[in-house]
Amino acid sequence: MQNERETTRQELSTTEASQISGLSRNHITLLLRQGKLEGRNFDHRLWTVYADSLERYMATSHKPGPKGPRKNVRLKTRDTASASAAPPQDSA
Repeated sequence: MQNERETTRQELSTTEASQISGLSRNHITLLLRQGKLEGRNFDHRLWTVYADSLERYMATSHKPGPKGPRKNVRLKTRDTASASAAPPQDSA
């Protein structure tokens, strides 16, 4: 039953998938190797992408940039560091 489903799925070459999605061929193959896209591998080099898998991937949002919360790190300058360390001066 599983083999029937896989043989009826439309397959795209990585070039076709790249043209449809706007992603590079290298990125398509990276997504296939990571398991984020479904497809078939021929001889460790050639890939085909299942069209429904590409559609599902493109329908989800992908944010660029690092994941996780931003770190709030403040760098102290010499002026602020020395001012806080110096004792108060008398105005006499």
